[in-house]
Amino acid sequence: MRIFKLGFAAAVMACALSAMAQAADCTRVAAIGDNVTHDLAVLFSTNALKNTIAGRGLIGKGPVKTSCKSGSAMIECYSSQMACKGGTPATCLGPWLCF
Repeated sequence: MRIFKLGFAAAVMACALSAMAQAADCTRVAAIGDNVTHDLAVLFSTNALKNTIAGRGLIGKGPVKTSCKSGSAMIECYSSQMACKGGTPATCLGPWLCF
């Protein structure tokens, strides 16, 4: 019975180390978009996020989280997503234009 406990503990430890190694290859990437209308601010922030991830050679994983707040004249949206290594860096001119 003791051998099963030790085997189980070793398996749990191996899974935990594997998850930590995989998490080290991923990072949360964020981008901000400003505009006069809510829809355009969301569009700007999500496109900036997509191009920033592509420019770094990462691959987006999971849902994109977007939150917005309105200032005096402009609406500012903040989009973020987990991104992991595995892609080829794209040629980008800032966060707005990638080839």
